[in-house]
Amino acid sequence: GIILVAINPYKQLPIYGDAIIHAYSGQNMGDMDPHIFAVAEEAYKQMARNNKNQSIIVSGESGAGKTVSARYTMRYFATVSKSSSNAHVEDKVLASNPITEAVGNAKTTRNDNSSRFGKYTEISFDQSYQIIGANMRTYLLEKSRVVFQVENERNYHIFYQLCASAMQSEYKHLKLGRSQENNLL
Repeated sequence: GIILVAINPYKQLPIYGDAIIHAYSGQNMGDMDPHIFAVAEEAYKQMARNNKNQSIIVSGESGAGKTVSARYTMRYFATVSKSSSNAHVEDKVLASNPITEAVGNAKTTRNDNSSRFGKYTEISFDQSYQIIGANMRTYLLEKSRVVFQVENERNYHIFYQLCASAMQSEYKHLKLGRSQENNLL
């Protein structure tokens, strides 16, 4: 299949706006510079042309920009499919499970909000190839972080959120203390 290597520049670049989406829309792979939108366009065209499901695998090291690349891909699909939803589908999908984000994200040396779990996102299209919904499945990859953290890294966000709420009446029975007292740092 097609492989695109993306590098996180750790800053915003003006290469992901609507004008760039429209420039890649309808183009053939290889006609324009390599871009996440070129990969998304090829998958979208193959889906429409062959009426078959397509997959895009986004892989990389911590801090490589996998979540951002997936977000740009979903935004591309929402724009080119002229999805009837006024809200951006990628925001709905990525914000659809804040509990999983709290339980599965942690501070690493490269990223203050690094996903420490895998995600499988399935986007559903109707017969006119407009987005009608999405389903995100997650699975925890880094169980060791619960009991041990590398220097300058942290446990999952949920532990700090619980400790910060320790004095609230509904959490008193958990007998939580500050994160420093619970050896979470």
